[in-house]
Amino acid sequence: MEDIKAALRQFMEQNFVLGAGGLALRDTDSFLDHHMLDSTGFLELVAYLEEAFGIKVEDHEMVPENLDSIANVADYIGRKRAD
Repeated sequence: MEDIKAALRQFMEQNFVLGAGGLALRDTDSFLDHHMLDSTGFLELVAYLEEAFGIKVEDHEMVPENLDSIANVADYIGRKRAD
């Protein structure tokens, strides 16, 4: 799980943190609350998850409970891989 979180953190920092004012990203920080992602950013995140982790993110799974923090995304990937 820690390797997933590290990969997610690196992706977010390389692609989105600059837009959030150089935020030091913690596992539970909300991407929405910190204005890190807009609708296009979420699509970029989904594309990254599908490519990097070999999962398919269904439309009904694109909810904050799955995609709004590093911790939520890591848990979501774990559940998807377990299916």
